[in-house]
Amino acid sequence: MNEFWADIVNFLSSEKIWGLIRAITLIIIGIIIARLFSASLEKLASKKIDNHRIMLLKRGSYYLILVLFLVSALRELGFNLSVLLGAAGVFSVAVGFASQTSASNLISGLFLVAERPFTVGDTIRVGTTTGEVLSIDLLSVKLRTFDNLFVRIPNESLIKSEVTTLSRFPIRRLDVMVGVAYKEDLKKVRATLDAVANRNPLCLEEPKPLYIFQGFGDSSLDIQYSVWAKREKFLELKNSIHEEIKNAFDEQGIEIPFPHRTLYTGNETKAFPVEVLTDKQQTK
Repeated sequence: MNEFWADIVNFLSSEKIWGLIRAITLIIIGIIIARLFSASLEKLASKKIDNHRIMLLKRGSYYLILVLFLVSALRELGFNLSVLLGAAGVFSVAVGFASQTSASNLISGLFLVAERPFTVGDTIRVGTTTGEVLSIDLLSVKLRTFDNLFVRIPNESLIKSEVTTLSRFPIRRLDVMVGVAYKEDLKKVRATLDAVANRNPLCLEEPKPLYIFQGFGDSSLDIQYSVWAKREKFLELKNSIHEEIKNAFDEQGIEIPFPHRTLYTGNETKAFPVEVLTDKQQTK
């Protein structure tokens, strides 16, 4: 029993235990300093750069300081750093071959940081996914969709595909596709559309609404009527103007036709009989 306590006293009085205490102290101090420094750096840079770069700067400074203190802690424990660096190099090569996709995402993330096609808080569309950018990390971009879903998109996919930034500019254009019957007067149709745009407070006066005759459709005269709105009012305008156009056409007696077909049965001598049934006859 005396030998046991003697071993404990010898261990506590040895240099190893004091090295372990110094190493733990360095790690704790490193975590505190890294957090304080990254927080201070975020406050200083918040007025000069965007949220995306602030996030990367904050994380980079935090991990850099933490790694420096970890290296100092390993030296206190008596580790040979040259051997560790050599082992880390071999390990990095092995990991590099095993994680080529991650490396591709990492490089793509650096391209996104340099190019800045969007920033944190922007609304983007990637393929069929549309949402608000929550974060831009080195491996992926995180989105929150309009139905409150969390979507992670790898950076490599963003580099290779088409990305639309919906909130880049302060105004947006809404294209309304309208079809009217062939019998309608196009001047009257255009005047009615202009009146709807003028009455709607969400439509901007500049740029002016755009009227484009698209062509002769199968059942209608196809028209594109484009109006402009502020970015934050775009969805509200999209919901209101369609209803207003429908009501205005009804008031002016302008027909929006159903799809229909013309059936030709031949000339008078070779025509075959076609019987047209009424709704009552069809139900019998």
